[in-house]
Formats: sequence, C-alpha cells, structure tokens
Amino acid sequence: MNKKNKNLRWLLYGILIIYGLVTLFPFLWTVSASFKTYKEITGGGLNIIPKQPTIHAFKKLFMIDPNFLRWIFNSFYICILGTVINVFFNSMAGYSLARLNFRGKNIVYYAILVTIMVPGQVLLIPNYLIVKALGLLNSYNAIIFPAAVNATYIIMMRQFYINFPRDIEEAANIDGLGRLGTFLRVSMPLAKPAIATQAVFIFLGFWNEFLKPKLYLSDPSKYTLTVGIQSMMSRYSGITQWDEVMAASLVSLLPILVIYIVLNKYFMQGIRMDGEK
Repeated sequence: MNKKNKNLRWLLYGILIIYGLVTLFPFLWTVSASFKTYKEITGGGLNIIPKQPTIHAFKKLFMIDPNFLRWIFNSFYICILGTVINVFFNSMAGYSLARLNFRGKNIVYYAILVTIMVPGQVLLIPNYLIVKALGLLNSYNAIIFPAAVNATYIIMMRQFYINFPRDIEEAANIDGLGRLGTFLRVSMPLAKPAIATQAVFIFLGFWNEFLKPKLYLSDPSKYTLTVGIQSMMSRYSGITQWDEVMAASLVSLLPILVIYIVLNKYFMQGIRMDGEK
C-alpha cells in the first residue's frame, strides 16, 4: 500500500510539473520575445533564448514612442486613485453594515449581495449612457468614479469588522473618540490585512481593465497601458511590431509583481484570516 501511494504521489508530482511548465511557457516566451529582433520573432520557432539579444524594442518604447510613458502614467494615476477611493469607501461601508444599526440595514445588505450576481457586461450600456450624460467621456473620471465601490469587498470588510473586537472600540470611545474617529484612527488601521488583500485585487483590476478604457477614452494620449498596447498592434499600416508589443507587455507585468511582493505579508495574512473565519 505504501509503495502504491508513493507511485501515485510521484505521478501527481509529474502531472503538476508538466502543467506548471505548460502554464509558464507563454510567460517565458513573452520575456524572451521582448529581447528578440522583429525578424527573429516573425521567422518562427519557439526558442526561449534569443539568438541575438537586444533591448532595441525597449529603446523604441521609452525614447521614441511619444505616448508610451504617458500611458504608464495614466494607468498608475487611475489605479492609485481608484484603489484609494475603493479601499476607503469599501471599508467605511463594511464597517457601517457591521457596527451601525439603522432602518433598512438588512435591505441594503441584501441589495449589495444581489449586485454581485449581476454580470458587469450587462451594465456597460447603462453606465455608458450615464457617463455620457454627466459629460465624463474621454476623461479618467469615467473609469474611476463608476467603480468607486466594489460590492465584493464591502461584504469582505463587513465580515472582518463583525469579528473585530468591540472592546478596542469601546476603549477608544471612553478616551473621547467619536464613531468617525474610532473608525479612522482605530478600526481601519487595525484592518491592514483585509485592506491589503482588497487593495491588491482592486489595483490589479484597474491595471488590467481593457473594456471600459477602450469604451470611454478616445484620445490616444489618455489611453491606459492595456488600451495603448492594443493600439500598437495596428498603427504601422496593419503590421504588428511584435518586439515592441512583447516589450510593452513585459513592462505592464512589472508593477503587479512589485505590488504583490510589497504587500505579500498582509495579503497572505488576510487570506489566512478569511479562511479561519
């Protein structure tokens, strides 16, 4: 029996290794292609190591392309501002549902739950009409403000604050802090694991968002990086410069990796706490 279990374990490891390599290969090829010449990429072959490594594509992006740095700035501006607004409003809404007693509280809670079940694509046309009526088209606000709250993370923060010790808040009230002061100076700072968890996912969502920027933004100088990379695929008379596209794709991955590494401690702690709850 032990020998059979050992063989099954090695078989499972083998399947997982093969699956991991198959999953990792496209990423490795993207990294490799960003250092290849256009001729080598279009010449065929799936070799990982470039025959003639070059950083020419990166030079064209950062030194010649007039919009690439602007696209990076646009993406960071939208992601940072959108994430900050989301984290604050989601935390405040979650705290209100967990701690405050008001008429219609359960109705609000179930209404938020219902919105999670509605596919985002269904709301594209109504959102577009509202954004157009407000005069926000072709502006960053068209992307940031309609996504200023997220129902999923409101529920997550509500669950966090339900299990948050009331004794700490009562001590703050005795020291003279009101409800808002307790939330801002006590409850929210102690919610770092939950806040970091939602911040990573919210930032990632804004950074990878393609459909809304494509729908709302018409000025190339206001494109986000995702829309900018897509526009690069057709701006040279229909000929895609794959070396530039791959280099731009690699650049777009770096902020996500940095964010995850920086917030990894809080991120894993938040996942562990959610699992325990």
